Amino acid sequence: MSLLDLITGNAGNQVAEQAENKFGISKNQIIALLVVAAPLVISYLKKKSENAEEADKLNAALDKDHDGSILNNPAQALERQQEGDSILSHIFGGEKANVENQLSQNTGISMDKIGPVLAMLAPVIMGYIGQQKQANNVTSGGGLGDLLGGILGSSSQQAQASDNPLSNILGSVLGSAQQSSGGGLGDLLGSVLGGGNQQQQSQQGGLGGLLGSIFGK
Repeated sequence: MSLLDLITGNAGNQVAEQAENKFGISKNQIIALLVVAAPLVISYLKKKSENAEEADKLNAALDKDHDGSILNNPAQALERQQEGDSILSHIFGGEKANVENQLSQNTGISMDKIGPVLAMLAPVIMGYIGQQKQANNVTSGGGLGDLLGGILGSSSQQAQASDNPLSNILGSVLGSAQQSSGGGLGDLLGSVLGGGNQQQQSQQGGLGGLLGSIFGK
């Protein structure tokens, strides 16, 4: 399963429907958020896994709590929302509020709902990483950086080859994430979301332009 398969397949759609019913946000907006949030989470975990201790912690967490079973039972996303919030706090740390603000601006989901929706998506994204870890027989933290980089790289290639409208967004996000110069989350956010630079976004279309053109705001 590729990242695009996760987003456009059964798991992504079922979680989006649950979030739509709970928060009154359109399913398309939820899927658009997943398109952006999944590469962002994976990119930041890749950066964290460059530290051997962090890589070992991530490997243990994947083995313990994220075996991929959630992808076969996406209803778990609603039940694991509190856990999802803890996952995001660990991944983004002090930048969590900034991430939520940027994602809110770029998807049109209000600030009071963006955090809870992201918390539903986080266990699904982690479950996907856990599934890929098993499929690629990665047994230690040392191989996680390559695994996560491989997910981003192969998904970028598939997005470029696909005619699915969502692949335009995914391709843009993945391309920006891979070009990030490695200056931490703020730099990654700047690359992926334009960092709130309205002039840059208006000149290049930006993520907001892509989302607006495909889903309407």
